[in-house]
Amino acid sequence: MKCPFCGGSDTQVLESRVTDDGEGIRRRRECAKCGKRFTTVERVKGSVLWVVKKEGRREPFDREKIKRGVLRAIEKRPVSLDLVEDLVGDVEREMLRSEKEEIPSRMIGNAVLKRLRKIDKVAWLRFASVYLEFEDLSDFEKAIEDRK
Repeated sequence: MKCPFCGGSDTQVLESRVTDDGEGIRRRRECAKCGKRFTTVERVKGSVLWVVKKEGRREPFDREKIKRGVLRAIEKRPVSLDLVEDLVGDVEREMLRSEKEEIPSRMIGNAVLKRLRKIDKVAWLRFASVYLEFEDLSDFEKAIEDRK
C-alpha cells in the first residue's frame, strides 16, 4: 500500500477492524518513510454491476460517485458523514441484491432519494433538483407538492 502523502511503499498496519456495515475491513496504517497515518478500507469485490444511463450509455457502478452526489446535497446541512456512508452502503447492497448485471441509473437515483428524504428534506430537494433536472421554480414547487 502506497502512502498517499509521500508515495512511500513501506507502510505498517497499526489496527484492523470490521467496518460498521460488516462488508469490509478498515485498516489504520503508518508510513515508515514520513511517519504519517492514514486509513484504508478493503471490500470484497463482487460481480461487476453496470449502470445504464438515460441515453443508453453504460458505465461501471461507482459507489464513490453516489457518495459525491449525496455530499453535495448535504453541504452545510446537519447530516453526519456516518449517515452518508450508511446511505451509500444501503443503496449499493440494494443494487447488488437485485441480482442484475445492468441497473438503470434511475433505479439508483430513486433509491438515494428515498433514503435522503428520511434523513434531511433540504438535502433531498437539492439531490432531486439535479437528479430530476429541475429547470425552474415550478419544478421545485411540483416536487414539494408531490412528496407531501
